[in-house]
Amino acid sequence: MIDLKGRTALITGGSRGIGRAAAVLLARAGADVAIGYQSNEAAAAGVRNEIERLGRKCLPLRADISKETEVRAAVGRMAREFGRIDILVNNAGIWTYLEIGSADSSVWKETLAVNLDSVYYFTDAVIPHMKKQGGGRIINVGSTAGIRGEAFHSHYAATKGAVQALTKSWAEEFAPFGILVNCVAPGWVDTDMCTEVFSDTAYRESVLQSIPLKRIPPPEDIAGPILFLASDLSRHITGAILSVNGGSVLCG
Repeated sequence: MIDLKGRTALITGGSRGIGRAAAVLLARAGADVAIGYQSNEAAAAGVRNEIERLGRKCLPLRADISKETEVRAAVGRMAREFGRIDILVNNAGIWTYLEIGSADSSVWKETLAVNLDSVYYFTDAVIPHMKKQGGGRIINVGSTAGIRGEAFHSHYAATKGAVQALTKSWAEEFAPFGILVNCVAPGWVDTDMCTEVFSDTAYRESVLQSIPLKRIPPPEDIAGPILFLASDLSRHITGAILSVNGGSVLCG
């Protein structure tokens, strides 16, 4: 039922984790995909090869997403090579430790630049293309941390809470142009971001037991809802925060 043939998607952080899974799944549905990545050329090339084997086009876009000029250059290149931008998935982000009172403002600033500023930069660059086309889809990747907060990761939670607020604000602002804006808010996901904390088997087990469905999902379980929101099945949904956390946070 989901057919994205003739559509193009731009996925930030598309070389690994949730971004990679979403890129491949959207390509399976027929979309041509541009993937943003920071430095891991081998990972980006792997995604490109996988998508091209599906018979779809893939354009790797290397950029420092905390820098507006590089974001605009990447979006411009995609527009030139694909001719249109139908779907934007604002997925890229970092999750680091910050104890308030440590006076480590560099960690605070880095997280805001990567997790929040980049969402504004990409959206601001893509919107004129979507308006010209007469519609589009923007899917932001939030987090349960943005809903309930997270001690020692308050900077991360703040950015995700802001992304979820932007989702609602932009949904109303862009609705007259046929542009739908929604957010997928994952809980724990088995990705590279969590490799270090999950190396502690006792901690991983405690996380597992805290999830009512008793499973830590792979990235593909987040990519599915992203595909749904990118498809025509979600044509009357905008401004929604879709929690994908196995029942661990029952609010939104």
